[in-house]
Amino acid sequence: MNPIGVQTKDIVLDSDPAAGFRLMKQAGFSSADFSLNAYLTNLDLYQQKGNHFFDRPDEELERFFTPHKYGAEKAGIRINQMHMPYPNYVPNGAKKLNNYLWNVVAPKCMKISSFFHCPYIVVHGFKLARNLGSEEAEWEQTEAFLHFLAPMAKELGITICIENLYNQWGGHIVEGPCCNAQAAAERIDRINDRYHAEVLGFCFDTGHGNLVGLDFEDFIVTLGHRLKVLHIHDNDGIGDLHQIPFTFTKTRENTASTDWEGFIRGLREIEFKGVFSFETAPVLTAFPEEMKERTLSFLADIGVYFSKQIS
Repeated sequence: MNPIGVQTKDIVLDSDPAAGFRLMKQAGFSSADFSLNAYLTNLDLYQQKGNHFFDRPDEELERFFTPHKYGAEKAGIRINQMHMPYPNYVPNGAKKLNNYLWNVVAPKCMKISSFFHCPYIVVHGFKLARNLGSEEAEWEQTEAFLHFLAPMAKELGITICIENLYNQWGGHIVEGPCCNAQAAAERIDRINDRYHAEVLGFCFDTGHGNLVGLDFEDFIVTLGHRLKVLHIHDNDGIGDLHQIPFTFTKTRENTASTDWEGFIRGLREIEFKGVFSFETAPVLTAFPEEMKERTLSFLADIGVYFSKQIS
């Protein structure tokens, strides 16, 4: 069976990380998506705010995260993937801030991922199509960032994973970076060929895919072996809600808002062996604190269902 994972946000606390990892294990998870993005949030970055967390020397960051690393190991949780703080580039943001995200935050995150022996780190492509006039010009900027990180990724044995995103324009949800599976596959292959290593892969986000109406099965099959990690969550097709799968319907007859059948068929066809990882932190604040373990157990059960469906 595929491993089942969940993001650490709102579960693993800095005050007692071991307790959070134990809770994850008790709920039925064996893997974790470490929420590195919690240490420099998107809400702050979009408001042109930063902090000094990643200014710390490498040794100090390792000391800070040592209880997390040992807590996971003791609980039997493997940190399979991480999420780099995002955006990696703030559109119309201050040059100083964007240089800091590129030259300081991103390399520090790669080193932290290596410290955890984490094989995958997810990054967001730059949302610059409107600014630059085309998706191709947007990708050129993202690719420059990836080339900056690729030698480090190769040296550390880490695969950077780009993710299908959405954007908002004029009150509408529109496709964001990496929503063309064929283009993504070709770009991943070209970059990996250049470095003679799997420095780049893909993270498929079900919630983002639902918002922009992607064909899940076709998208996943087109990516094939390049698909390394998943962000599994649900929404109503209107907002990026990060809720429990199967909880939104289109009709009273309970037709799911999200194409979970296509998701299963695609993963079955490519013989996906990775982690069924849930990106559902908002769920844990929607339910009472007393229900946290039961809520996590329910998510883990859904992961087991997905795994059985593709076996």
